[in-house]
Amino acid sequence: MPATSVIGLQWGDEAKGKIVDLLTESHQVVVRYQGGNNAGHTVKFDGTTYKLSLLPTGILHSHITSVIAPGVVVNPLALLRELDGLQSGGQDCSGRLLVSDRAHVICPWHMLEEAAVEKSRGAAAIGTTMRGIGTCYKDKVGRSHAIRIGDLVKKDSFAAKVREIVPFKQKLLNALDPDSTQLDADQIIEQYSAAAERIRPMAVDTTAWLLDALDQQKHILFEGAQGSLLDVDHGTFPYVTSSNSSGCGIHSGSGIPERAIQRMIGVAKAYTTRVGGGPFPSELDNEIGQRIRIAGNEFGTVTGRPRRCGWFDAVATRYSARISGVDSLTIALLDVLSGFDELNICEAYDIRGQITRSLPSRCEDLADAKPVLRSIPGWKEDITGVRNFRDLPPNAQQYCRTIEQLIGKPVEFISVGPDRSQTIHMAR
Repeated sequence: MPATSVIGLQWGDEAKGKIVDLLTESHQVVVRYQGGNNAGHTVKFDGTTYKLSLLPTGILHSHITSVIAPGVVVNPLALLRELDGLQSGGQDCSGRLLVSDRAHVICPWHMLEEAAVEKSRGAAAIGTTMRGIGTCYKDKVGRSHAIRIGDLVKKDSFAAKVREIVPFKQKLLNALDPDSTQLDADQIIEQYSAAAERIRPMAVDTTAWLLDALDQQKHILFEGAQGSLLDVDHGTFPYVTSSNSSGCGIHSGSGIPERAIQRMIGVAKAYTTRVGGGPFPSELDNEIGQRIRIAGNEFGTVTGRPRRCGWFDAVATRYSARISGVDSLTIALLDVLSGFDELNICEAYDIRGQITRSLPSRCEDLADAKPVLRSIPGWKEDITGVRNFRDLPPNAQQYCRTIEQLIGKPVEFISVGPDRSQTIHMAR
């Protein structure tokens, strides 16, 4: 198939990176199409664990061309730090990465503005990663104060834009916080221009490049960042990211037409997690949630923040699977649930006495939702060595089949450990 996509179906952190890594062997191009260095992937490759944020997972494979598409916002310094980290770990990524000249640049004022806004909101803060992602997207939509990679690699153009933007941003920052850091245009120009020298050979029109790759019948893999429930248009607004993190964002973020993507794989944990604020109907703010957090090492790849944990939410996951149009499911981290006497799946919501299997569009309604739980017996066996579905404990099989039934899509992969070999591929 010319193009495949891997989409997260929850609030991010679904272990998409492992599935992307598994699929790279049958692809030639891997594409990041939205988000920035606020998203994290943990991948085990050749016995070494790598934590990637901005770079596509495919960067670890020598036969893959990795593409950062126009829908991504790029912090040039973070990009180079990540590349240098791989280099120091023995991964030579020279010539493997293309960066869209249409992608927008995260500048120092974006991070300062985001921090100031979050501070001003107090208890109502959204809980961002403070990496300037949302404020960069805001300037992208606003247009007047936007800088793209194509500008960054043109030294005179970049310097002129910085000198125009800095006075306005300083007034804004001073208004938000009288003690705000003072921006130095010359320092920013010098620092970013040095980064531009290294990025210039990677900067191309990736839209044209990807369309040519399609014409050449190259197999392209689209790698989603974050999760569908964080989609700015279709997620649990306002507790969302600033881009289209569902399958809806692939086409606008990459320039590839919808009809080219013939396979959509949705990834969900065997339980549910969330970072930051926002309603979470199936949350377990108790010793069970803590047990899942410890067993699943549920701490942010990028921020290190502990993730909120809860039972698998079939209502929210079914919604994500439908808007992204997934063909099949991956159940990740099933091994984390080993040892429980009883497991639960949220199969509906009770919202002020009304039972529904639909995700409400308003966060206020979702905040009032009580989970309607389906109980399933647990299993005691260690399943990390299982490679065939029929060898899973009967109760683990029942758990996966129940998810299939509630979501309405077949399970294609089951992950039972962090290593790429610890994966069950369902035969159909």
